[in-house]
Amino acid sequence: MQKFILSVLLMMATVAVATAQDTRLYEMRIYYTEPGRLDALLARFRNHTTKLFEKHGMTNVGYWVPMHEENKLVYVMSYPDRAARDTSWRHFSRDPEWNQVRKASEESGKIVAKVESIYMKATDFSPKIKSKKSKQERVFELRTYTTHAGKLPDLLARFRNHTVKLFKKHGMTNVAYWTVEGKDDMLIYILSHASEDAGKKSFDTFRLDPDWVKVRDDSERNGKINAKVESSYMKATDFSTIK
Repeated sequence: MQKFILSVLLMMATVAVATAQDTRLYEMRIYYTEPGRLDALLARFRNHTTKLFEKHGMTNVGYWVPMHEENKLVYVMSYPDRAARDTSWRHFSRDPEWNQVRKASEESGKIVAKVESIYMKATDFSPKIKSKKSKQERVFELRTYTTHAGKLPDLLARFRNHTVKLFKKHGMTNVAYWTVEGKDDMLIYILSHASEDAGKKSFDTFRLDPDWVKVRDDSERNGKINAKVESSYMKATDFSTIK
């Protein structure tokens, strides 16, 4: 009887873990504006676009402006799946209200020069990705890791078992972690810090942590994992659901 109860409890725990896994499709969209037109783009999102996205079943996750790049907006949306995403965007693009807003906002000239889109899935070790507004001002760091061929599982294991905990130990806040659809060598994640200087200091102490050094060395016995690491510090927009 005791073995039966333990088996049931184990099964329930397994189901609970599976249920908790975030299966949504995420899309990171990067807008490059025409010179001097970022404010016009932000105003359009603030006053109209985010509400129209919600009207058509899209979830606004977060909106950020890079601190050291001009004319650029980075934002993340989520959808139940790819089919839902495509349907929502089709309805949005045909919405008369959106087309009126777009036309009126571009009377002084074109706003968007280029759009990039990245489809992503939350990792199993990502914190729950939800709206959260900190009482204290903070900055966000977007980090993109490109691994050597075949090394993404090693990178994910290292983050899952060690890195996210060590980040927290050194004062960094884990916001979200994603793998990229169609890419078997990429991890994208977002951290938050009290400031850019605080973020850089946290990474300095993290890199010298004996626990991290051991984890890194153990994980790279069969070769280096990362081929390239990119970092961009960002500030949340006033209308972002994550601040």
